[in-house]
Amino acid sequence: MNRTTMLAAALAALMPMSALAQDTAPTVSEAYARSTNPKVGAAFMTITNNGSKDCVLSAASAPDITDRAELHTHVEENGVMSMVEVDSITIPAGASHALDRGGDHVMFMATKAPMAQGDEFELTLDFGDCGTVPVTLSVDNDFAPAGGHDDHDHDDHSHDDHSHDDHSHGN
Repeated sequence: MNRTTMLAAALAALMPMSALAQDTAPTVSEAYARSTNPKVGAAFMTITNNGSKDCVLSAASAPDITDRAELHTHVEENGVMSMVEVDSITIPAGASHALDRGGDHVMFMATKAPMAQGDEFELTLDFGDCGTVPVTLSVDNDFAPAGGHDDHDHDDHSHDDHSHDDHSHGN
């Protein structure tokens, strides 16, 4: 065994196993936050997994604005849209996944202060073996989705008790 081969073997032994699990961390684009009422907000973005293995978003944190950042989605049941908390969101290898209003998103419950237009804060996305991804979010309460309507309006809902029964939306 020559010296170069021994050095390469020694470096490989020192490499953490998590680095072998995924060749690249997911990337985030088009990220912004939106306030839905003085105590609740949400984050939306596109997550791209350029790696060779699926990445699972299992947690989010934004300690500057809340102690309760949660992963949510919308489901339709009997013609009524309801928001529900989910344990994780999978981003398939080589694919992108949008966190959009009316779909998967990060929810900020019981915010420490209202999220004002133009505010910026840090959000950390935890993808487990794929690593953590820090994201700087700007609050954009003026953004309207294609079609010009807001299908993620929570202005008349209370989230302080975290009851998902209060998240129903009629279509």
